Amino acid sequence: MSYLKTILLTLYLTATNVAIANDSADIAKELAVFKPYLGTWQADFKVDPGKPPIQDVSLWERALNGKAIRTSHSINEGVYGGESMIFWDSKEQSIVFYYFTTAGFYTKGTMTVLSPTKFVAYETVTGSKEGITKVRSTSEYIDNKFIVLTSYLKKGEWTKPEERIYIRSGKKVKFK
Repeated sequence: MSYLKTILLTLYLTATNVAIANDSADIAKELAVFKPYLGTWQADFKVDPGKPPIQDVSLWERALNGKAIRTSHSINEGVYGGESMIFWDSKEQSIVFYYFTTAGFYTKGTMTVLSPTKFVAYETVTGSKEGITKVRSTSEYIDNKFIVLTSYLKKGEWTKPEERIYIRSGKKVKFK
């Protein structure tokens, strides 16, 4: 009898784990471009010689029963960080997001899907002390990494795009 209970318990736990794994993979079709981005990533920024290293750790996860994607990230273990909520806005017929930061500013933006693994984001910045009013970035998932090119509209001029390459990571996002 105990052997039968063990088998039944094993079958139940296996079925539950499969259901959880399948459930975590379900996201709204409008957000399908983000599926390969789910998980934890890190990027080591290019810095000038003699400057301290800068590392960004980012977590992308399914949220709100797959109706949204939540991202959080921290730079240098919490010196700076932020969180986003990305969702399909049926009224605007667009992917929309909000990004809130530990520096006290936030952005609202839209994203346009360029391919099944590539998108561009346009953000309007509110409250930046550095004079940044807009951000434009392109992200592309290639060979189990993603590459981000980001430009900032700062004091009326667009900056040269900065490239960051994110790889899978076991690190944690940290806030101080």
